Amino acid sequence: MFTGPAEDRMAIRDLVDSYTDAVFQRDAVAWADTWTDDGVWNLGSGDIAGKPNIVAAWKQAMEGFSFVAFAANPGMIKIYGTSAELRVYTSEFLIDRQGGETRITGQYDDRLAKSSGRWQFKSRRYKILHRA
Repeated sequence: MFTGPAEDRMAIRDLVDSYTDAVFQRDAVAWADTWTDDGVWNLGSGDIAGKPNIVAAWKQAMEGFSFVAFAANPGMIKIYGTSAELRVYTSEFLIDRQGGETRITGQYDDRLAKSSGRWQFKSRRYKILHRA
């Protein structure tokens, strides 16, 4: 289900694409820019709160991989003024530092906030749907 102004829905898709590009490029500054300062990230093992902690956790996770491919596709966008709900399906191909390969299909359940005309992630809760 996609609800809300088309302009906001397009901006949210741009946010998802910016996040995706930052992962491929390993660009911590661009990746951090997709988050609110008080954001919360949960990868299944507890909340990581606040942009500095989120970025530090992301950098540490990325260190474990020699290659990361990440694709994301919105499955739902619901806009409520300056807040939104978003469901994103992900496909990842990872090569760890020892050469091991992993493929993951996942789902993010997100809350977004719009401030000064920009959408950012307020919270992202991830779950693995399939791993191979």
